[in-house]
Amino acid sequence: MGALGRALLWLQLCAMTRAAYKLWVPNTNFEVTTNWSQNRTPCAGAAVVFPADKMVSVLVREGHSISDMLLPRDGEFVLDSGAGFGAADAGRDPDCGAAAPALFLDPDRFSWHDPRLWRSGGAARGLFSVDAERVPCRHDDVVFPPDASFRVGLGPGVGPVRVRSVWALGQTFTRDEDLAAFLASPAGRLRFHGPGALSVGAEACADPSGCVCGNAEVQPWICAALLRPLGGRCPPAACRDALRPEGQCCDLCGAIVSLTHGPNFDIERYRTRLLRGFLPQYQGLQMAVSKVPRQNAGAEADTEIQVVLAETGPDGTGGAGRLARALLADVAEHGEGLGVLSAAVRESGAPVGDGSAAGLEGSGMRAGLAGGVAAGLLLLLLLAGALLLRGARSFRWSRREEAAPAPFVAPLGFSNPVFDVAGSVEPPSAPQVENSSSVSRSYFVNPLFAEAEA
Repeated sequence: MGALGRALLWLQLCAMTRAAYKLWVPNTNFEVTTNWSQNRTPCAGAAVVFPADKMVSVLVREGHSISDMLLPRDGEFVLDSGAGFGAADAGRDPDCGAAAPALFLDPDRFSWHDPRLWRSGGAARGLFSVDAERVPCRHDDVVFPPDASFRVGLGPGVGPVRVRSVWALGQTFTRDEDLAAFLASPAGRLRFHGPGALSVGAEACADPSGCVCGNAEVQPWICAALLRPLGGRCPPAACRDALRPEGQCCDLCGAIVSLTHGPNFDIERYRTRLLRGFLPQYQGLQMAVSKVPRQNAGAEADTEIQVVLAETGPDGTGGAGRLARALLADVAEHGEGLGVLSAAVRESGAPVGDGSAAGLEGSGMRAGLAGGVAAGLLLLLLLAGALLLRGARSFRWSRREEAAPAPFVAPLGFSNPVFDVAGSVEPPSAPQVENSSSVSRSYFVNPLFAEAEA
């Protein structure tokens, strides 16, 4: 069986075992414009400079004419059929002029823990994942692009990155021994770096109710990588009393439905029910459904199903709250058949641009001044009562009379910066392996660096 056949068979096995897989997006290809300092590939006659103290694998698909090239201390060119380099005089291309050398950007800038650099396989329209689950979870299969070169930083080494399997360079790694041998090889050292460790061998999620992702320990590093372009801070929320779902780095506007379930609950069936029967009726919403650790579990189950309904428009329309209450009604009517035991809802407040609250508060103050101390106290009491009613945004339904009310979580106050990856990163196509006869590898070692590895 050829490499392409093995890849297709592997993906079919993923579907059969209910395993999810995540695709690595960025690459170190020579022709990708975002890999160069001038945001374009080197023009004819340009000088090309790679970071001298780095290691990198670079796929070259076309022919290029350059005046000179400064190589890194260790690396490889992977030459596609017909690709190569030729000598040319500096400034041969009149559009180049006397431009500065073309600098290949730092290949170590791509981190495993950056949610923007992954794509979930088979994601449906209208669905998103909370930030911690955008990075490969412990039950996921991981696929690196077979038609691109890449380099991945494995993080600070606080704990091993553990997944079900890794597919790279036409090989599937399901045992730590095989993966460790690959990572120690020249090809592995060019593609994976950093103090972190990568481990495989976890089982696929076999629980119909879903499995917890398992990235809670590394979520600080996930959030740091996600927010680095924003200076490490979440942007301000577009609503009052914004919510922060479990696994999310920043607060968002919308609603969270928390479900406790019985043994008959099937998360895939429930997700499909919401995606087809409810979400299309509400515009401007995105939905995430996953199993998460239960907060303040006590004697109850230590996990729950979290349904996040996020408002994506600049001016929230309140659709998330309406959909959340529709889901409560659905659970009240069909909960037993769905395997749902109880449900609770939390909603964010009104959009920040809404002036009703400020107007009410100002009129109360003016009436207090005009009506004297007694009238002022009365208005303050009325205002306090109104605020209490306004803040009571938790709803709950349960089939069990003895079910305890859901704990109220104090809202924080920021919004989620992104639900999608940055536009500068190009998503890969479905994994396909090139014919090995059309690709050759050319290793280079810079003689200026005595410490270069053979």
